[in-house]
Amino acid sequence: MSPEPTKPAAVASSAGPVPVSGAWVPGDPPGCREFAPVGRGRSFQLEAGGQLSEVMVAYETWGELNAAASNAVLVPHALTGDSHAAGRAGPAHPTPGWWDDMIGPGAAIDTDHYFVVCPNVLGGCQGTTGPAHPEPGSTRPYGSRFPWVTIRDMVRTQADLADHLGIERWHAVVGGSMGGMQALEWSVMYPHRVGRLVALATTAAASAQQIGWSLVGRRAIEVDPNFSGGDFYDRAPGFGPHAGLSIARSVAQITYRSEPAYAQRFGRARVANRGDLGAPVRYDVESYLDYHGEKLARRFDANSYLRVNRAMDLHDLGRGRNGIARALERIRAPIQVISINSDALYPPSQQEDLYRGLIQAGAEAGFVSIDSVEGHDGFLLAIDAIAPIVASFLAGGQPGGRPGDPVVSARHTTSVEPSGFPDHHERPDR
Repeated sequence: MSPEPTKPAAVASSAGPVPVSGAWVPGDPPGCREFAPVGRGRSFQLEAGGQLSEVMVAYETWGELNAAASNAVLVPHALTGDSHAAGRAGPAHPTPGWWDDMIGPGAAIDTDHYFVVCPNVLGGCQGTTGPAHPEPGSTRPYGSRFPWVTIRDMVRTQADLADHLGIERWHAVVGGSMGGMQALEWSVMYPHRVGRLVALATTAAASAQQIGWSLVGRRAIEVDPNFSGGDFYDRAPGFGPHAGLSIARSVAQITYRSEPAYAQRFGRARVANRGDLGAPVRYDVESYLDYHGEKLARRFDANSYLRVNRAMDLHDLGRGRNGIARALERIRAPIQVISINSDALYPPSQQEDLYRGLIQAGAEAGFVSIDSVEGHDGFLLAIDAIAPIVASFLAGGQPGGRPGDPVVSARHTTSVEPSGFPDHHERPDR
């Protein structure tokens, strides 16, 4: 039995109690999701030593697969993203597509020409088998019993999905942040199955600082008294670990944006009266972070956050391969590396190191720096600068640029939600 739940003081909202989990579970409306079993009828063995007896992958597609199955583009998502990379919000999809401006007819990833696939990652919470799913043979969610997963495990499920769809080789794999980690692993694990690769705002291996930021977010969830070791799904709305999940999101949200972006948008603007020095929420930026924290808690799952976030920490192309340099020698596809010059979480030096490693390994690679104030979230927001680079590369162009070349400037239009907050992070999502 879980301990007596504690009513959290944090995360109050006029939208009603926060559910114990924002996960999609079997029986919910599928929306645009499709589903495919993976594992070829056998237990799915995980890199960390665990196993799953059944794995189902949720995915969405756009466009049509041609007769030769040669026009398929894989778009893996980032930490709290999902398979809904493009399209409207609705009852089964709480947010619009997280890369809606990049995918569609006439867009950079043009669905008039390409068959685009976006799967929810293993361990996630929007349709693919994860901690909120019922354990086989039971109606009880996995919860704390769900094993730890790695980026390589995620990619192996995607390889099975490709087989299910009849895709032997991707025309391209395009990913940013954790999506870029998956894209890089694809090119190393299955070099013959990747025609082209775009790696945005990502790295060959998680850094100490990235791991440190991740730890703080996970600890916030784990010390929430309503987390109960990961077995909280039988509780009533309002009694889940959403205070911890909200704090984890707020911490992460700070790292996703640059200091100039926060200064320009918020400065020291107040929501409290000038003389109210004791107000619990005094500044606009505090209210903004609370808003995004609760928004994630309503659509995500605490256990999935722990599993997927830890998979990012474990990311290291060189693990078990005699180092990163040797791993990069496996790559056969041309690679376009794209960096955001204000990214403090995945700094440009990481993408420069990746580019130089690729060149040293004999790969065909290019490097472009995007001049954007948006920080790490620039890979989602600087679409006007990123789209032409991606479109040209997917159409057969050579990977362009190298470190030291002039930056490509981005113009930004910030979407504003009814709350008055610019939805920099939820639409598009990551």
